[in-house]
Amino acid sequence: MEMQKIGEEAGTEHLNGTIPDSEKAAVLEDDYEAEEQEEFLPHIASKKLNQFNDQFEGKTSFGMSVFNLSNAIMGSGILGLAYAMSTTGVVLFVVLLISIALLSAYSIHLLLECAGVVGIRAYEQLGLRAFGPGGKVVAAVIISIHNIGAMSSYLFIVKSELPLVIQTFLGLKENTGDWFMNGNFLIIIVTVCVILPLALMKHLGYLGYTSGLSLSCMFFFLVSVIYKKFQISCSFNGTLYEDSSIYYNGYNTTVAHKDDVCAAKIFTTSSETAYAIPILAFAFVCHPEVLPIYTELRRATKRRMQNVANVSILAMFIMYLLTAIFGYLTFYGYVEAEMLHTYIKVDPLDQLILCVRLAVLLAVTLTVPVVLFPIRRAVQQLLFHKKDFSWLRHAVIATFLLVLVNLLVIFVPNIRDIFGVIGATSAPSLIFILPGIFYVRIVPNEKEPVLSKSKIQAACFAALGFVFMIMSLSFIIADWVTTGKSNVGGH
Repeated sequence: MEMQKIGEEAGTEHLNGTIPDSEKAAVLEDDYEAEEQEEFLPHIASKKLNQFNDQFEGKTSFGMSVFNLSNAIMGSGILGLAYAMSTTGVVLFVVLLISIALLSAYSIHLLLECAGVVGIRAYEQLGLRAFGPGGKVVAAVIISIHNIGAMSSYLFIVKSELPLVIQTFLGLKENTGDWFMNGNFLIIIVTVCVILPLALMKHLGYLGYTSGLSLSCMFFFLVSVIYKKFQISCSFNGTLYEDSSIYYNGYNTTVAHKDDVCAAKIFTTSSETAYAIPILAFAFVCHPEVLPIYTELRRATKRRMQNVANVSILAMFIMYLLTAIFGYLTFYGYVEAEMLHTYIKVDPLDQLILCVRLAVLLAVTLTVPVVLFPIRRAVQQLLFHKKDFSWLRHAVIATFLLVLVNLLVIFVPNIRDIFGVIGATSAPSLIFILPGIFYVRIVPNEKEPVLSKSKIQAACFAALGFVFMIMSLSFIIADWVTTGKSNVGGH
C-alpha cells in the first residue's frame, strides 16, 4: 500500500507538471533531437508548429537546397581564381580562401540567428525589424542592385562567348555578321527560351534540378582544367607568349615575356595582390539567396539550414581551390583574369575547351533564374508585402527584371566599371555589414548583452565589411586613374 501511494504521488507530480529536473532535461533533449532528425511519417511532420510568422511549410529536400545554394555561390568569378593565385602565391591564396569561406559561414550563422529570434525569413524584414522602414528599403535595394549586377555579368558571358562558340562550330575564321552570331540577339533568345520559363516557377526549390545540372557543368570545367595541366607544357607557354601574332576576338592579346615562368610562387605580393581579396570575397556571395532557400527547406531549423550552408561552402571551397591550383600550375605567370581566354590562345580549335566553354555558358545561364528570385522577393516585400500570391504579378516582375538586365547588357558599353563599383559596395554589405549590424540590433539584450562576446564579434565583423568596401573602392578608383579600366568585377 505504501509503494502504491508513492507511485500515485509520482504520477500526480507528472500530471501537475512538477517533473524532476533530470527528467525535464531528458524530455527537452529528446524533443530537440526529434526536431532535427528526418521524419518518415508525413502526418507527424505536419503536427509540428511553425516557428515563423510566414507560416510557410517548405517542401525542398536537403540535397536540392544544397544544389540551389551552391549554385548561388558558384559565379563567373571561378574563372579568375587562378589569376588571383598568381598575384598572391599558393600559400597566401589558400589562407585567404579558407578565411573568406569561414567568414561567409559565420555571416550565414548571424542571419539565421536573427531570423530565429524574430521569426522572419526575409532579408528585407530583418532590415525592417532592425532599423524600421528605412532599413527595409536599404536591404531590398542592396540585394536588388547586387543581383542585377550578377545577372548582367552572366549574360555578358553569354553575349561574348556564345557567338565565338558558334563561330568555332561552323569552322569560320571570323564573325560573318549574321544574326545568329550577334551577341545581342543571342542573349534575347536565351532569355526568352531558357531563363524566363525557369524564372516563372513559383518556388525556388523547383530549380534544384537545373542547379544540379549547372554544378555538373562547372565540375566538368574543373575536370578539364586538371586534365589540361598534364597536356600543356611550360616550354610551350613560353613559345606561345613570345609570339606576337596571337589575336583573340579582334584584340591583340600578346603578353610580355615574364621571368621565372615555370616556377610556382609560394608567396608573393605586388600591386595586383590587393585585387585578390575582393575577388575571393565576391566568389562566396550567396547571402540574398540564403533566407529564401531557408523558407523552402523541408523541416526547416537553424541547424539544418546551417548544415546546408556548410556543405555548400565546403563543396565550393574544394572546387575553387582545385580550379585555382591546377589553372595556375598550367600557365603560372601567364594566366589571365579570364582563364578560358588563356586556353583559347594555346589552341583556338581545341574541342575539349570548346565543350568547356559550352558547359560554362550553360552553367551561367541556369544560374540567372536562381539569382532573380531574391530580387523579385525584395520587390514584393517593398511594394506588395500584404498581398496574396498572384501569378500575374509574379510573371510581370520577372519579365520586367529580365528586360532591364537585357537592356543593360545590350546598351551600356562600359558596364564592367559600373559593376565593379556595385560589387565593391553591395558584396561587403551583404556578407559583412548587414548581418553584423542586424545581429547587434535584433538579438535582445536580455539574451545577449551589448558587451557580450557574440555582439562584439558581430560588430567587429560589420566593421571588417566597411574596411573591405573602402579598400575595394580605393583599388577601383586607383585602377581607373592609372589604366582607365577596372579589374575588379562582381560575382
